[in-house]
Amino acid sequence: MHLLRLLLTALSLLQITSAATFTNPLRARDGSDPHIVHHDGFYYLMTTTWTDLRLTRAKTLEGLKTGETKVVWTDTNAARCCNVWAPELHRVDGVWYIYYTAGNRQNLDGQRSHVVRGGAHPWDGQYSYAGQVTLDWGIDGTVLTIGGKNYFIWSCLPRPQWQSLCIAAMTSPTKIQAGWKLLSEPELAWERVGSPVNEGATALYNGTRVWVGYSGSYCWTDSYQLGLLRYKGTGDPTEKGNWEKGREPVFSSSEGNWGTGHNAFFTSPDGRETWNVYHATTVRTGNCDGNRYTAAKRVEWRADGTPDLGRAERTGTRLLGPSGE
Repeated sequence: MHLLRLLLTALSLLQITSAATFTNPLRARDGSDPHIVHHDGFYYLMTTTWTDLRLTRAKTLEGLKTGETKVVWTDTNAARCCNVWAPELHRVDGVWYIYYTAGNRQNLDGQRSHVVRGGAHPWDGQYSYAGQVTLDWGIDGTVLTIGGKNYFIWSCLPRPQWQSLCIAAMTSPTKIQAGWKLLSEPELAWERVGSPVNEGATALYNGTRVWVGYSGSYCWTDSYQLGLLRYKGTGDPTEKGNWEKGREPVFSSSEGNWGTGHNAFFTSPDGRETWNVYHATTVRTGNCDGNRYTAAKRVEWRADGTPDLGRAERTGTRLLGPSGE
């Protein structure tokens, strides 16, 4: 029995030491607004490049630092050529789409959510412009799926200088239903440091339970951090009353990682773990430009099934990679 125990311990240690590891940051510059998807043996990473849409792929998180990268879309239309932000790669009805924000070169008043259409595989084939998703000012669009139906969530301006989250049912992968509704406003004190902001929405799933993560406060502050909305489980997801907002942030600045926000959630290669990819900066007062870096951390689950995002480790810390690498 003692020999068997020693053998099992040795096998356990071998498994741990042979597992893939990584260090943050995954992208040291222009790592803002990261989004990761794992598909068919590869991680696909997108971040804000300001000028175009780029995919980087690798088989491990560590590999993303030097992974294959290619530009999949550049636009010459003056109305959407520039200030390209927050691209997200989503598979909808078996086809890959990239939802992103873009506008003109002169100012940010023209920022709208757009989408390009790919094919059956995120890397192969060509992407083509598929349409403008939001009519009015709107940034940081994402797709939420509940009960087999898709919804589009984005950061909107229902009133001047008051960034909120809007939601609408999707009638197709490239269009939303008329008559969007307000999902969340920055009414809490922690969401209003520097400026009242709700942005960077992203879906989080655990079985049948659904949350929407989002960023609150102005990115030029160290109070830029993450909050959660919890879907109550019944009723129309576009109705604000069917969601519960957490009163406190769930992922905040830590020593050396300031302005931890605009995140996305992705699953490990074996589908057993949920991970949080986010951006942060070494600038103590926060940052909104290309000096933000991309980092990742595993999400823990409490006994009651709610997520625990923890705190960001210092950059350079060696971490165990996602299960299945």
